[in-house]
Amino acid sequence: MDIMPGFTLTDIETSGARIRLRHGGNGPPLLLLHGNPLTHVAWHKVAPRLAERFHVVAADLRGYGDSSAPPEGPGSVNYSFRAMALDQVEVMKALGYDRFHVAGHDRGGRTTHRMCLDHPKVVIKAAIIDIVPTLDMWAAMDKQGAIGSWHWPFMAQPADFPERMLGGVPADWYMRKKLLKQTADLDYIPPAIWDEYVRCFNEKTIRGSCADYRATATIDCELDTQDLGRKIEMPILLLWGKNSGVGKRFADPLGLWRQRAADVRGEALPSGHYVNEEAPEQVLDWFLRFFG
Repeated sequence: MDIMPGFTLTDIETSGARIRLRHGGNGPPLLLLHGNPLTHVAWHKVAPRLAERFHVVAADLRGYGDSSAPPEGPGSVNYSFRAMALDQVEVMKALGYDRFHVAGHDRGGRTTHRMCLDHPKVVIKAAIIDIVPTLDMWAAMDKQGAIGSWHWPFMAQPADFPERMLGGVPADWYMRKKLLKQTADLDYIPPAIWDEYVRCFNEKTIRGSCADYRATATIDCELDTQDLGRKIEMPILLLWGKNSGVGKRFADPLGLWRQRAADVRGEALPSGHYVNEEAPEQVLDWFLRFFG
């Protein structure tokens, strides 16, 4: 299976990491960022069709997929969404773009949020998929949240406790347990894509993703608290799964994001957490209208 027909696979060195990506198509630049525990191939259902209208760049986040995972620094600062956002801005700069559209799911959505705050002159429009702001997510970590989103407090534990636990089970087994807690089944994932997810769940990715979650519990909260008085000015598209944790636990995701951004639109889609894979036609329709 050609995961993304017509796309070029390449690596780009940033100031802090080596980023693996696929890019293809012609038109305005559109950066696509994935979530945990996935890779850039999570966009395989929509990226080729978006490439008919855009120059699409689907990139692995720092520490994920085939991107590098530099040693975790003091306070996990180099795995903050600020660091991850800067990686991607530098990637797009290397491809010749000073301004671009961006869409992010899950961790990619949080990276997108920080990118809009840190690089407002770079982001034209942004889509954020199936998350609420990080501070709101932590504030809602009640019994239901802690059970349903157990990986948040678990992966944020000091090294190397979660790394040893995650590395002590087969990758295929863990990936099935992790994804099935946020979706009804895995029938929407083709075997070749599943094999990519399993291949990339290794020691390097476990280490990088745990550093990411430690940053989310510390430096990311500090940065978001500092920016509570600021509103994102560029248009924001918010999509979430009707049956995801966001859809079930939060009564008004649009309202939460309207506290952080001046121009927010969107809706719940008929899916679980993995919206761009479970409801690709609806995502594609929204993207073409919003970014087009």
